[in-house]
Amino acid sequence: MSRIACVKDIEEIAIRKLDKNALDFYYTGAQDQLTLANNRTCYDRYKLLPRVLRDVSKVDLSITLFGHKFASPILVAPTGLQKLAHSDGELATVRAAVRKGAGYTLSTMSTTSIEDVASAALKAEKALSSKGQTIDGDKGGRWYQLYVFKDRSVSLDLIRRAEAAGFEALVITVDAPILGNRLANKRNSFTLPSHMEFGNFKSYAKLVASSNLAGVEKGSIAQGTAEADPGYWLARFSKDQLDPSLTWKDIEWLKENTKLPILLKGILTHEDARLAVYYGVDGIIVSNHGGRQLDGVPATIDVLSEISVAVREASAQKNKKPIPIIADGGIMRGSDAFKAIAMGADAVMIGRAVLWGLVYDGENGVCTVLDILNEELRLSMALSGCSRISEIDSSYVLDQSSEIFLSKL
Repeated sequence: MSRIACVKDIEEIAIRKLDKNALDFYYTGAQDQLTLANNRTCYDRYKLLPRVLRDVSKVDLSITLFGHKFASPILVAPTGLQKLAHSDGELATVRAAVRKGAGYTLSTMSTTSIEDVASAALKAEKALSSKGQTIDGDKGGRWYQLYVFKDRSVSLDLIRRAEAAGFEALVITVDAPILGNRLANKRNSFTLPSHMEFGNFKSYAKLVASSNLAGVEKGSIAQGTAEADPGYWLARFSKDQLDPSLTWKDIEWLKENTKLPILLKGILTHEDARLAVYYGVDGIIVSNHGGRQLDGVPATIDVLSEISVAVREASAQKNKKPIPIIADGGIMRGSDAFKAIAMGADAVMIGRAVLWGLVYDGENGVCTVLDILNEELRLSMALSGCSRISEIDSSYVLDQSSEIFLSKL
């Protein structure tokens, strides 16, 4: 433990521990992985502009979203197949999130069911209470990430299950009408190990019998689709089951079928940010799917500023408060989170960093990742002269590429 100083240290250990099947799935991106690489390197281009002689004797990282207080703006992103990282998978992650007061989002493609994850979270909360321990954030604040299926009854049933289990917002992934061209997964013929399953589909044998979810009776979609397409069953599943015809009109359909706040994950342009406000969504997640969908798109921090302006302007036109903006992608340091917030985000999500923590030491590993990032964020705030998240704005960050460009004019 003494040699762990940053998330990069944990990542290096995780890379050595994972087998090729799991490592390719977690670590790689789409096509030539240009966006994957840029997601990380882009943060280095933004330089911090600290202010001095500010009272930073107390630094408060907490934020409030949709009525819930979170210990910090660093939230846990939805990532699938977490049992590839650790035998406890999503259960370990949600328990860590509870312990640290962190916002948590469960993936549709989880290897643990909605109900089991909710139960684990409640038990973790009770365990903390029984020990007299408190957390910085409120209890709750768990969200459910949803893909919209061609068979809408599947999506509706998942929504109802999430509502019943106490999840408090829906995160709709909108940047995956079809699966990105993930070359490493193709080359390695990625498969889900036979002892694992998709936790959320075991009960749909009758419901989706006509939807070609082969193998669901055995509790494993992977078994059936691998037979149909041994090269890469996940691409086949995406093509067969997920709805590529989804449009903005379907956001209205979603709003009619749930009272939960709806966030759209996968927004990258100011035009779509304005449309999100127009169609009444409750928040957006600026994301390029971790570089796993369309290669060559911008890193999220590079579009945050214009998206933030678009959201403010569109909200003003509707006489409403701006909806929350969450940034997702490439965050491996607390200073990265600081920069994203400065450029317009209200919070950030971490995905791969959580997976590396899971591989490293399960629940405790995820706690370690959250502790490291939160302490780095606290340090960045204190040394920049900010005592609260609300004080962070664009005046604290210099986009070096813009400065170089202007100097040449």
